[in-house]
Amino acid sequence: MTSVHTETATPATNPIDLVEEIVLANEWAHDRASDEEMVVEIKGRWCDYRLYFVWQEEISALHFSCGFDMKVPKGRRSAVYELLALVNEKLWLGHFDLASDDNAPAFRHAVLLRGALGASVEQIEDLVDIALNESERFYPAFQLVLWGGKNAEEAMTAAMIDPVGEA
Repeated sequence: MTSVHTETATPATNPIDLVEEIVLANEWAHDRASDEEMVVEIKGRWCDYRLYFVWQEEISALHFSCGFDMKVPKGRRSAVYELLALVNEKLWLGHFDLASDDNAPAFRHAVLLRGALGASVEQIEDLVDIALNESERFYPAFQLVLWGGKNAEEAMTAAMIDPVGEA
């Protein structure tokens, strides 16, 4: 690809510092393992979510994942892969996948910051909000496939129903 060179771009600042400020302001449990990564735990409606932020300075990218507190047994992986395909069709940003190391579903997204001075508070807040909203929206579908014996289509139909009121 041909690139237009106007002047040397200033590398983006490490967004993990900004993530840490937001985490502290919300009093979320967290662990900053290094300057480039942070793990955050947030209680959701359905389960506890583990947010994982990793800064890749070489490519000016912030990688983010939001993992469920859920394990997929070997016998249900095919059904979950079908569900993942249906769920991902409904997303504008990010995607869900199944991590091969722990067999847990997770929402993932990366933000490219090359040429920007850094991430904004709004970008980080939106990233977390979108991940949590999508995880909360589709968590019941994963449960229906894993423990309810439903196929992917049935689980998606149930997940897409917007309840009214509260029981």
